[in-house]
Amino acid sequence: MGRKVHPVGFRLKSIRDWNARWYAEGGRYRALLQEDMVIRRVVKQDLNAAGVAHIEIERFPNQVQVTIHTARPGIVIGRKGAAVKDLRQKLKDLTGKTVRVEVEEITQPDANAQLIAENITGQLERRISHSRAMKRAVLQAMRSGVKGIRIEASGRLSGSEMARNEKLWEGRVPRNMIRADLDYGFAEALTTYGRIGVKVWVFKGEILPQRVEATDVYISE
Repeated sequence: MGRKVHPVGFRLKSIRDWNARWYAEGGRYRALLQEDMVIRRVVKQDLNAAGVAHIEIERFPNQVQVTIHTARPGIVIGRKGAAVKDLRQKLKDLTGKTVRVEVEEITQPDANAQLIAENITGQLERRISHSRAMKRAVLQAMRSGVKGIRIEASGRLSGSEMARNEKLWEGRVPRNMIRADLDYGFAEALTTYGRIGVKVWVFKGEILPQRVEATDVYISE
């Protein structure tokens, strides 16, 4: 068996930061972790058509800040901010705390791994060929300027009797380098033949540590 490490967890505290930034101990940690999962599930369900890539959660005393990274901020905000107000009130009733909702726009949705995976699964649910959807996603991603992309689809592809795994990639995708800026996304398509899982890796370049030049330092005698 292979050893599979999540690409985001593999790079935490080196070139990536946590999507949830808070600290708690004991039973309070379990309660807040469950609350985070509920918040993410509610946001994903309510904003299913908004192209939400990922959600960041920060906690302060009696306040929760939710940052939504989306390709369609207009749908999240709504007309005159009505949609985001409804979402804020819903999360406030759910958590019992003051909730602040921030919206960040994704300028290149064709280069975001999670959005690519959800786009492919959406096409599979509309009975579009998996090979056609994967090739089109690879072409659009390379046109957007990424260094490499890799897509894997697993399940009863094209309604076959036995499940199989198909891969398609272009460019470089160094999954073992910590300094590689690698974006990862996963989504599942619910088809009449069963679930089809889609994994996407997008390589955007390398993040090298910055060199600090020596400067004159005052030393007290």
